[in-house]
Amino acid sequence: MIFGRSERGKPPVEPVTLKILVAGGFGVGKTTLVGAVSEIKPLRTEEFLTEAGRPVDDTSGVEGKYTTTVAMDFGRITLREDLVLYLFGTPGQDRFWFMWDELSEGALGAVVLADTRRLEDCFAAVDYFERRDIPFVVGINCFEGAARYPVDAVRQALDLDEGVPLLLCDARDRESVKETLVGVVQHAMAHAATRRETVTT
Repeated sequence: MIFGRSERGKPPVEPVTLKILVAGGFGVGKTTLVGAVSEIKPLRTEEFLTEAGRPVDDTSGVEGKYTTTVAMDFGRITLREDLVLYLFGTPGQDRFWFMWDELSEGALGAVVLADTRRLEDCFAAVDYFERRDIPFVVGINCFEGAARYPVDAVRQALDLDEGVPLLLCDARDRESVKETLVGVVQHAMAHAATRRETVTT
């Protein structure tokens, strides 16, 4: 479309906009994921880690991390001409979890990022979405140097329901992140269809 007019006489397309959350533990790659795929300059609310926060910010396994998200990350990606995703990255530390209820309002679904070196850090996010019946996929962020485990072993360790997709992804790679986001949309649509069937029967 050029200056509000469609090309070759086609009617302008009004895209469907969907809200997707990106959650997970501290230092798992949420900010990186949003930044890797966003077609706009992502909004970031990062602050430097301080000595005062050292007792509550567990940096074991992510010793090179010097900043943390204190409110949210925000980005946007157009998957198709008629489909736009708004991405909201949640803060990872428990002291900022009060933001989650606000951010999850109206969300279609979520990506829970997991780091196999600190798998327990994503338990809270998995529990949050399960309790609120928000469809989600688990994305195993393939960090360099991290051990690789069979998907079934990770599913068992997380005690994930068989219906929850578990995907390998690289939060730094645009195409890998896009595939993960497509997986969220597909899973959320299937989840919604199942709920509709349950209501009508």
